[in-house]
Amino acid sequence: MSDLELFRGEIAAWLAENCPPEMREPFSGEHEFFWGGEPFLPGQAVWLERCVKRGYTAPTWPKEAGGAGLSEAEGKVFWEEMIRLSCRPPVMGIFGLGMIGPVLLRYGTRAQQQQHLPGIVQGKVRWCQGYSEPDYGSDLAGLQTRAVREGDEYVVSGQKVWTSYANKADWMFCLVRTDPSASKHTGISMLLIDMRLAGISTRPIKLISGGSPFCETFLDNVRVPIAQRVGEENMGWEIAKNLLAHERTTIAAQNERVKMNDADSRLEDVARIYLNAPEGELPNAALRMEIARLAMDQRALELTNERVSRSVQSGKGPGDEASILKYFYAELNKRSHELRVRTMGLAGCGFEDPANFSEAEQLATTSWLRARANSIEGGTAEIQLNVIAKRVLGLPD
Repeated sequence: MSDLELFRGEIAAWLAENCPPEMREPFSGEHEFFWGGEPFLPGQAVWLERCVKRGYTAPTWPKEAGGAGLSEAEGKVFWEEMIRLSCRPPVMGIFGLGMIGPVLLRYGTRAQQQQHLPGIVQGKVRWCQGYSEPDYGSDLAGLQTRAVREGDEYVVSGQKVWTSYANKADWMFCLVRTDPSASKHTGISMLLIDMRLAGISTRPIKLISGGSPFCETFLDNVRVPIAQRVGEENMGWEIAKNLLAHERTTIAAQNERVKMNDADSRLEDVARIYLNAPEGELPNAALRMEIARLAMDQRALELTNERVSRSVQSGKGPGDEASILKYFYAELNKRSHELRVRTMGLAGCGFEDPANFSEAEQLATTSWLRARANSIEGGTAEIQLNVIAKRVLGLPD
């Protein structure tokens, strides 16, 4: 038996023994995701504590940073067993574990790593991302939020938009313009901003799904210590690009892990219920083909993600191919939700109507509506296609 097979057996046994039963129940919606802070579901605190002790909130991070120090191959086995046993991720790590964490490991000072990494791996601190602005969404390098240096602080003023969960976050990693006279791709710095500082306010943006995960964020003369700048002043664009690559990789990878634990994710089961075909082959050949195509595309996404993960593990960091992951995941997720509500027929049209639709049917509708934002968040589909065309395929302008 190989070392990897031995590890698989060990991790499977540990998960089976330590993951509380309620943390192996399917998610019933985004409201059950734990992003950091205080655990709010039964079993969540126990599951988080056990994973933190083993470094399993960040399995492939170095042990000195709070991770488990697993190799890329071991990390893959870890997530495979998590999925097989239906274990929920101990903490949703898109912003902390997947984005600012890797950036701090690469660019952060020792003091910044000591201050911020423990809260990330222990699930105690919730992060948000201050990138997009009202007039500079896709043109990120055109941002206008300014940071003026005064002594040992920056005075930050401006507005961010589409700041996911800013109203619930403890900290924000934020791009600011520190040299307004420089060209738009230079003169940018990254700051780590405590959301409790005076001058910060947020306003949720309600979506067609009824939820409000995105916010407008206003910064009015917010005083941020210079010690919270990541990297050198005016060198933030390089760091920003690295973080965006991590973001696009993480969005695809983590959402696939969540989908395996999503009560509303099994398309074939949904089809059997609403087509009244509990056994045997589904009667609709076109539907069978669509489900099969989604399964093949899902597998292609997983394999591409593994290739990018190997690049990260080798020290290269995610490159422009991360845009492939982000774009393909967004389109695949939209197709999946669209097929689900079509398969459900009229039952897939339930929206805030508990008298006529079950909770699962209402969730299917709101999830379908929510998925439309996948083409915007984390970089619009159009921008991703441009990146793929120019930087991956080398096509001319």
